[in-house]
Amino acid sequence: MNKNLTGIIAAGILLITIFFACKTVKTQPTENQKKLTAYNVIWDSPSIDHHGSMPIGNGDIGLNVWVEENGDICFYIGKTDSWGDNGRLLKVGKVRVKFSPSIIFPGTEFKQELDLKTGTIQINSVGKIGDKKVNLSFQLWVDANNPVIHITQECSVPLSMTANIELWRTKPYSLPKLESSDLMEDRSKPGSLHQPVIVEPDRLIQDTKDYIGWYHYNKKSVGFDLNMKLQGLSEFITNDPILHRTFGAIITGIKAKRTSDKSLQTEAAKLGRLNVYVLTQQPSKPEEWQKSIENLAVNTEKKSFTNRKKTHRNWWTAFWNRSWIYASSNDSVRQPEDDDAFIVSRAYNLQRFIDACAGRGNYPIKFNGSIFTVPTGDNPGDADYRRWGPGYWWQNTRLPYLSMCASGDYDLMQPFFKMYADEVYQLSKKRTKKYFGFDGVYFPECVYFWGANFIATYGLTPYEEREDPLQESGWHKWEWVSGLELVYMMLDYYDYTLDKEFLQHKILPVANDVLRFFDNYYKTNNKGQLVMHPSMACETWWDCTNPMPELAGLHSITKRLAALPKNLTSEPDRKFWSELSVKLPEIPLRETPSGIALAPAERFENKQNVENPELYAVFPFRLFGVGMPNPEYGENALEHRWDKGHFGWRQDDIFMAYLGLTEQAKNGLVSRAKNYDKTKRFPAFWGPNYDWTPDQDHGGTLMKAFQSMLLQTDPYSKKIYLTPAWPKDWDVDFKLHAPYKTVIEGRIIKGKIENLKVTPESRLQDVIIKGN
Repeated sequence: MNKNLTGIIAAGILLITIFFACKTVKTQPTENQKKLTAYNVIWDSPSIDHHGSMPIGNGDIGLNVWVEENGDICFYIGKTDSWGDNGRLLKVGKVRVKFSPSIIFPGTEFKQELDLKTGTIQINSVGKIGDKKVNLSFQLWVDANNPVIHITQECSVPLSMTANIELWRTKPYSLPKLESSDLMEDRSKPGSLHQPVIVEPDRLIQDTKDYIGWYHYNKKSVGFDLNMKLQGLSEFITNDPILHRTFGAIITGIKAKRTSDKSLQTEAAKLGRLNVYVLTQQPSKPEEWQKSIENLAVNTEKKSFTNRKKTHRNWWTAFWNRSWIYASSNDSVRQPEDDDAFIVSRAYNLQRFIDACAGRGNYPIKFNGSIFTVPTGDNPGDADYRRWGPGYWWQNTRLPYLSMCASGDYDLMQPFFKMYADEVYQLSKKRTKKYFGFDGVYFPECVYFWGANFIATYGLTPYEEREDPLQESGWHKWEWVSGLELVYMMLDYYDYTLDKEFLQHKILPVANDVLRFFDNYYKTNNKGQLVMHPSMACETWWDCTNPMPELAGLHSITKRLAALPKNLTSEPDRKFWSELSVKLPEIPLRETPSGIALAPAERFENKQNVENPELYAVFPFRLFGVGMPNPEYGENALEHRWDKGHFGWRQDDIFMAYLGLTEQAKNGLVSRAKNYDKTKRFPAFWGPNYDWTPDQDHGGTLMKAFQSMLLQTDPYSKKIYLTPAWPKDWDVDFKLHAPYKTVIEGRIIKGKIENLKVTPESRLQDVIIKGN
């Protein structure tokens, strides 16, 4: 073991004693903190198993934490970059902490609380052991600024903690079946297995003195080379992002001794602490990784624990002070559990917390479970299993990010932009040139984190042997709205932050390449307008001409780009945007019994799924709706849509809010907020719905709809619409962000706006209060 690590741990004994011995100076909570505390999740009994877990995290490392009926504290560890050698996002591992004496005993008064304002889970057990009254208190948190998990104890009687590593990947294991997007998926074979897929075991670190640990090492990479070779892309990425990736953790403690390769025990004491350091490194061999994580522990322990805990809490305080929505029924008789407004607010704040726990890592939030999956049923892979596998579907991945500008959570958006606007963009640009021989970029709907199509989607016929270089699967074959939506979201980010560097070095190159692809790929008719065929409208209509999502996106983006400050754009770019806008066909419409309505496409046939692509002109592209011309076109499209629902990735609630349909939006949102996975104990573990639990699309849609009922901004002007779809029987205390570095806060009491504050004050003139 690193000698410095031993010394640092020993020195930590004094630090933790000082920390707990000093009385904490309690400050009065702010009004904001009092309201936030109402959404804390509190349980008064232990859980049976992992289905009764709570989430906690620091943006990159996430835990599912529960206390079992025998008094053990257990947690799974997830991480945003723990990719296994088969390209699957694996759990880092599981830890069980046992106590002597047990923290659960006859007559125990038990309490487990997720404290949102501090980003901690607090566990208390009060009662009598024999004739002695005891008070056992524990805190578990993932340092917001360092890759370490802490479990601290403060007890009225001496107590020892024993941390046990519980591995389930203990020997090579052959997966019996694969999910969509798995690297070796072949839908023509039993179990969709193109070849056997072996999950390699984790390894315990052996022969240490004062710590225990484990790691998973990708000694091989299965599928990456085949994936790139089949698609003709091998020349563009030479460094395998899977091979030699090592991830794992080590556990240290105050006055702790290793009792086996997988157990570490602290001396019995009233005060104590266990630390779990977590690290992913690539490329890295196990011995290199071990040295790095030992140094990580040493360097972290050199910092004052008291100060680290303070800065951790400061991060969460700043996070919750960025923005808030606290709503309640103005019928004061109702209890919170019967108050629909409270239930929606709790859902909003818990989902925002979950996003913060998983949104600052190296890769975007996984829509199908994030980093909080647990074993479910007889699905293979234990806690590693997630329906739909490791890939990223754009339509799903974007949904958790749609609310982040309005909440001011710009830092959480960086992994999303990093993957799509940097890494996937660069490969997609080269792919487009190779496949079609012209400049521009198309983003496939379905990609691995390095940007290539799924193997089963693209097909097993090599690129060199094809006449058509595009994927063989009809699903998403011509669904190319992702690039347009990416540009739209990046433009939103610029409008809110006014980040000129981001505009000029990120948005404009991506935007021009996305627009150039459509201009080059599709030909014009005798009117000089693009004929967008072949094409499809989302996954739903497979045979289209001039599909609504792409066409609405082109109209919206060219309009927004043209409105950018001239000193930040070039004359050739402006000329290109203007010329392309003239080539765009009109927005497709259709007749309904209620009148003219938005249509999925100018021509649409072969329905295969249940999305509502016609309403993409309402959202995300904001051409119809509140404050826009002909809102009835959107209302009629909503009324006569083919498919309906308020769960999973369905966006009906958002469409309703942007059309100003207050009661419909409210009812849909309430239904969504109450619809969590009833096999789970945590009330914001949604799902599985179309995808997996916890379903991040379900929560992401809820957040965006809730915000949009209260506040909307016009992407084509400086107008701000307040209460465009807000129910009069819901009171609210709010603070939200708007474009041009604007912050709007205030209260609505029984339909009246009070204490409205707009920063900067000059933006008050742009606020338009909408009636209900």
